Amino acid sequence: MNIISILTEQFVRLRTALKRVLPDIMPKRIFPRTLIIIAAPLVLLQSILAFVSMERHWQLVTDRLSESTAKNIAALVDIHEMGPKDKQIRRLLVTTAHNLGFRLDFLDNANLPPARPRQMFDILDSILRDQIDSFIGRPHWVDTQSPNKLVEVRIQFNTEILRLFFRRKLAYAANAHIFIVWMVTSSLILLLIAVLFLRNQIRPILQLSEAADRFGKGLPPQKEFHPHGALEIRQAAQAFLRMRDRIERHVEQRTTMLAGVSHDLRTILTRFKLELALSDDNDEIKAMRKDVDEMQGMINAYMDFAKGEGNEETILTNLGDLLEEIRDDMARGKKEIDLRSNMKASILPLRRAAFKRAITNLVSNATRYAQKVELSSLKTPTHILIHIDDNGPGIPPDKRKEVFSPFVRLDDARTQYEGGSTGLGLSIANDIVHSHGGKITLKDSKLGGLRATIQIPL
Repeated sequence: MNIISILTEQFVRLRTALKRVLPDIMPKRIFPRTLIIIAAPLVLLQSILAFVSMERHWQLVTDRLSESTAKNIAALVDIHEMGPKDKQIRRLLVTTAHNLGFRLDFLDNANLPPARPRQMFDILDSILRDQIDSFIGRPHWVDTQSPNKLVEVRIQFNTEILRLFFRRKLAYAANAHIFIVWMVTSSLILLLIAVLFLRNQIRPILQLSEAADRFGKGLPPQKEFHPHGALEIRQAAQAFLRMRDRIERHVEQRTTMLAGVSHDLRTILTRFKLELALSDDNDEIKAMRKDVDEMQGMINAYMDFAKGEGNEETILTNLGDLLEEIRDDMARGKKEIDLRSNMKASILPLRRAAFKRAITNLVSNATRYAQKVELSSLKTPTHILIHIDDNGPGIPPDKRKEVFSPFVRLDDARTQYEGGSTGLGLSIANDIVHSHGGKITLKDSKLGGLRATIQIPL
């Protein structure tokens, strides 16, 4: 396997690992994601430019300082060569070295240590060695790696060694803090500008999202929504407003039409009831009365579906009290259900009558086909869950989505409604729950039948 194949395999592994990890660590909201997209390249570019410029600055300053240091050492060497054994010359050397920032001593009858290897990535070591090589024509030894931040230089004469110590900052521009301060300051300024800019760009998107969410839940807007922001956002907002107007117009037309049809049919049914009430009782008259009652129930179901939630306003509702009320209502209708709820302290903003209708439709559907029905609720950190379990025949898994469509009545025993059912009960419940931002799911129940779960976000 050649090097290209190895690199390709490693790249594929890295890309696979990133695809698996990035969705979990990346922020989920658009503001931090956009901020990362804008700020990360800016900060990276700023870091590279600052580092390159500061690196060149360090190298230039270090070169000048090292050159000056090497010239001072060369001057001390010249003085020493004037009289190597003269005490007066030595005192002059020590005094001069001290004034130049050096500490000087002499090693008699000594030799230079083995040469140290050059440090490839140490600017001071490389530049200082080159400068000393240029200005001092004698054998020498240089150590820039001392842990106490001292540089040691030894120069070999005939029978003695001239040893010098000085601090690294004498020959090296140690100003890393300038780079850090520059980096942090410039990055913070860039981030501040990006945050201020993005907040103004994200605000129209958040307002559009809030308006769409409130419309989807059937809530009135908190304030009149007007398209603003970037051109693309304005176009999306205008498309939303047009869609909202079409939906409202369609719902209004449907409600008006069904209300008119219902009124006309109820008028005829009222005449039928009056005529039947004045007729003699017999089996045929009783059957006709039953048919009229079933037609009245079907018309009422159509109207409930057409009206949806109507103009009912959202109020704070105690969910525990609502579930107990549903249980009591079912008990009055001689349909016993087992209530298991700890929602006494759970207060939710609901359209109370509509939400009660949704749960009642599901419970009624369960009691129609089962001997045992259990109503329970559960609160999670993010949702309220309401379960309706029964031990009835259930619904096949491949039919569970279909039953939420209007006017659907399956051929299974579960959905053969009695009493002229229109097949709108689950559809009405589903619409109401969706308008509250929730959803209804159907699955197998622990009781052996069907479990209907209402999930409402907190």
